[in-house]
Amino acid sequence: MDVDGTLTDGTVAINSDGTETKRFSIIDGLGLILLRNSGLYLAWISGRPSATTSLRATELKIAHVIQGKHDKLTALSGLAARLGIPLGECAYMGDDFLDAPAIAAAGIGISVPGALPEALAAADYVTRRLPGYGAVREVCDLLLKARALPGGNPRAGPRTQSR
Repeated sequence: MDVDGTLTDGTVAINSDGTETKRFSIIDGLGLILLRNSGLYLAWISGRPSATTSLRATELKIAHVIQGKHDKLTALSGLAARLGIPLGECAYMGDDFLDAPAIAAAGIGISVPGALPEALAAADYVTRRLPGYGAVREVCDLLLKARALPGGNPRAGPRTQSR
């Protein structure tokens, strides 16, 4: 997934000493921990390098963090290939035109309310909850529910509630 505007509300505060501040939702974090514990690979792909993002990723034990990459599809494709996972078995969540190709290429493409039109048009599912306020948890819960269904089809959750 993307980070700024998806995992966060998209706000970055730059303090007078040059450090930055971002808000991360605790319920989103727990959802990601539950997904990781269920055996899914988790990855964050951000166009913007950020020490704050790295700190939160470390705290949540996100194994794959790619920062400073504006071509999200190439980043997602490369990671999926390294992990031996077809793109059709990946989910990708984003909010900007930079995310749209990855959203469209993933087996489950997800966006958030208020996203740019390109991301919304590429998405199979748009969350009800806002970015930084439980949107990621909503998706985590749907994926966990889908994994519990007979056959464990991860597409069953989000696709049944498409746009």
